[in-house]
Amino acid sequence: MSVLDTLRNGIPLNPMPPAQLERDPSVPHAPAFQVKLNSTDFALALRNALRYFPVEHHAVLAPEFANELREYGHIFMYRFRPSHYEMKAHPLSLYPATTQQAACIMLMIQNNLDYAVAQFPHELITYGGNGSVFSNWAQYHIVMQYLAEMTETQTLHMYSGHPHGLFPSHTNAPRVVITNGMVIPNYSSNENLQKMFATGVSMYGQMTAGSYCYIGPQGIVHGTTITVLNAGRKYLGLGGVEDMAGRVFVTAGLGGKAQQRVLVCVGCRKLLGVLLVLLVLGAGTY
Repeated sequence: MSVLDTLRNGIPLNPMPPAQLERDPSVPHAPAFQVKLNSTDFALALRNALRYFPVEHHAVLAPEFANELREYGHIFMYRFRPSHYEMKAHPLSLYPATTQQAACIMLMIQNNLDYAVAQFPHELITYGGNGSVFSNWAQYHIVMQYLAEMTETQTLHMYSGHPHGLFPSHTNAPRVVITNGMVIPNYSSNENLQKMFATGVSMYGQMTAGSYCYIGPQGIVHGTTITVLNAGRKYLGLGGVEDMAGRVFVTAGLGGKAQQRVLVCVGCRKLLGVLLVLLVLGAGTY
């Protein structure tokens, strides 16, 4: 029996895990989201969070969720963060899935939330400051339960972390269909996004957090390394990695820590001493 067998059980309610009244100081946490909610929106956020739980648990959970919302600008449901197994990509054979495709998706989700991978793992944020895998831990448990039950003729539909359910499909159909942050342009302001995230109706999944396929910095490092080397060849007449040693690379951003490693890849580990400014790129977070 695998410790991951509990993934098939959904949200743990009997018994409920103990309340987590304070954040764990041993891991990095997302800054509190600055959002202004009126009383109507605050009540909506609570209703949307409580919809995942039987009514008999609302009296206990409502005050707890309200406190999270006031303190952190979002309801993460820290009480339900799993702690009895290690959050990482486990061998496929350990996942309690009916199909290997579903097991692969379960592995990808846990990889996105691995403490060694995710930026703010307890807030379900993989990278970019707000790139969320799910909006809260209840969604994580429900999705894992659906994936454990899924057959090769079913598809799970997701919207901004919220699972709509398993739908009949066929063996050649996608096993999961995902959309995140679908907001029409007239309402796609930062203020509205923060409000929608706080009330649990939308979520920004970045490129690969909310789609469960984050691979870390590999792709960004590779692409940016090639770009920097070619910029050196084109604009400075340099021959390659050897000639890039000791250069200073000025950019509009070194997001996600990945592009900082590019400087090492192209030889900038010998940065001290020589100051030749390379003004060519505006590389930001992917």
